[in-house]
Amino acid sequence: MGKSGGGTAHDTTSARRARYAVAAVFCVHGSVTGSFATRVPWIQDHAGVSAGQLGLALAFPAIGAALAMPLAGRVSHRLGARTALRLLLALWTLSLALPSLAPNLLTLCLALFVYGATSGMSDVTMNALGIEVENRLGRSIMSGLHGMWSVGALIGSAGGTLAAQLDVDARVHHALAAAVLTLLGLVACRRVLDVRPAADEAAPPRFALPPRSALLIGAVGFCAVFAEGASLDWSAVYLRDVLGSSAGLAAASTTAFTLTMAVARLAGDRIVDRYGAVRTVRAGGALAAVGGLMVVAAAHPAMAMGGFALLGLGVAVVVPLAFAAAGRSGPNASMAIAGVATITYTSGLIAPSAIGTLADLTSLVVSFGLVTVLAFGLIALAGVLRSADRTAPAAPAAAPSGEAAPRDARP
Repeated sequence: MGKSGGGTAHDTTSARRARYAVAAVFCVHGSVTGSFATRVPWIQDHAGVSAGQLGLALAFPAIGAALAMPLAGRVSHRLGARTALRLLLALWTLSLALPSLAPNLLTLCLALFVYGATSGMSDVTMNALGIEVENRLGRSIMSGLHGMWSVGALIGSAGGTLAAQLDVDARVHHALAAAVLTLLGLVACRRVLDVRPAADEAAPPRFALPPRSALLIGAVGFCAVFAEGASLDWSAVYLRDVLGSSAGLAAASTTAFTLTMAVARLAGDRIVDRYGAVRTVRAGGALAAVGGLMVVAAAHPAMAMGGFALLGLGVAVVVPLAFAAAGRSGPNASMAIAGVATITYTSGLIAPSAIGTLADLTSLVVSFGLVTVLAFGLIALAGVLRSADRTAPAAPAAAPSGEAAPRDARP
């Protein structure tokens, strides 16, 4: 590559600064999710909705994200990557305040639709910029970036838990959190890469089906996110109902799973750089499969907790690598990223309800048998992530966020 490919000390320094900036963006993005999730019970009571109605409303973030994600590349093309991220991230952080204001089911669904749409568009844009920074640095950083998202989610959750314990009105909590996170996001965006399209670069389509490569890559992400969502939402229930654990021990299992994923993601880039994406995902799939088998066969809570920890360790780096593979999959990289994001969001949406439905028909043990089968799917499908390797041949693609690479970055 040319000048922006990291060939000079100035370019390397700029890319390193951009890495820290986009890591901060990931952390802010995760903090919004953590802040929202802890106050869902308050939001349910304020809106006066039943458990079933709340379940319906909580489908709207995924619907909004799925419909809006394909637009992210066009926004980046029109405004430039930095301005687009600044705008979309601010809309996402500000949207945190909307659900707690909703007085009924209809307004809650509308608020959550906006919340999901802005989340999805900013998600696609920040992942695309992360891939661009990774390309310029010449080493894996996507796992660490997603680790920073997990750190942000933990920070947001801690703040939300404290606010709930102090009985702070969620409207006040979320308004303050939205203001602080918006300011932090705007500061972080100042140093992200400002990738702009070439003058003759055609704008991405408003809507288009994702390329076939995204479907295959998305299938790997689907397996990982399904296992993640099932473990997060059902691990505590599994320990309590299947193994008779105390409420405290059951809750500790979920916390341990979350921490395992965060630590694994923060450490994952070194493993990917050393062993490559395919071998890393195959090994992760094997760990997750062993973990799933331990959960299914567990006769004691300690064995199940160890199984959930292995599940978290095994799936932690899969989604970051799926985004990296999509970003290098060819000339429709922006659509591939959006397609992978849509598939993984969908998996996260259906996993908890699918586990519950199957458990009602059979048992939770059988439900986690399905999770184990999907973990084996990671081993079988890992080869489609070969393009995530830094040593993989570079595709003659446009820049990952839907805009072309700068003129001085072209061969």
